[in-house]
Amino acid sequence: MNLLLLDPGELDGRRAVVRGPRLVHAREVLRACAGETLRVGVLGGAVGEATIVAVDDHALVLDCTLDRAPPPAVPVSLVLALPRPPVLRRALEHLAALGVKRVALIHTARTEKSYWSSHALAPAAITAALHAGLAQGRDTVVPDVTLHPRFRPFVEDVLPGWCEGQLFVAHPASVRWPAQPCPAVLPAPATVAVGPEGGFVDAELERLAAAGAMRVGLGPRPLRVETAVTVLIGRALAGAEGSVAGGSALGA
Repeated sequence: MNLLLLDPGELDGRRAVVRGPRLVHAREVLRACAGETLRVGVLGGAVGEATIVAVDDHALVLDCTLDRAPPPAVPVSLVLALPRPPVLRRALEHLAALGVKRVALIHTARTEKSYWSSHALAPAAITAALHAGLAQGRDTVVPDVTLHPRFRPFVEDVLPGWCEGQLFVAHPASVRWPAQPCPAVLPAPATVAVGPEGGFVDAELERLAAAGAMRVGLGPRPLRVETAVTVLIGRALAGAEGSVAGGSALGA
């Protein structure tokens, strides 16, 4: 845990009292003791440090100094075909840790309908995955995750107003659907759509193209969903931080 997340209701001035799983983690993993300091942040608010006033089996009592803003969001929104539940949990953690703040989970022809009834989509499960990612990335701003179980209404009715910047669709190249190499530095802001294992079907690619999507590839190697997402977000981060010269440079 790189950051202990606090609910605003746990704060009384500078004092915070923490119970439950975070207390267990602090005692058993961090070996927290009175007088030590922890990195803390209040959900939706500032980050800083806290001195441990007391810790026992019942509560972790902190004296908090919250004096800094959380790290900036990465300027990319993600449209993601709903993956298998274990992959979804990992993907949400990675996205939250990397600073993505807008995620639309959508249905596609290759998405198993049973995924939509999974416990991984329960609000508590999504929140737990996002909070784990925020703690990893020392962030406090919870990403907005929306569910869209019908592909066509999403692309035609929701996506035009939801999309920010250029829309990119990451999909393996084919004879019918050639792909440009994905820019090594994505423009800011950008929206990226990632399909299921096996990719989007032709009819879905046609609808995305009609919505203004640019088809891009990530090279000759087939990638798992969570790998492709991480690569794409990394290219958005490169654009946001200016760490790569020449924003129009092309990658593999």
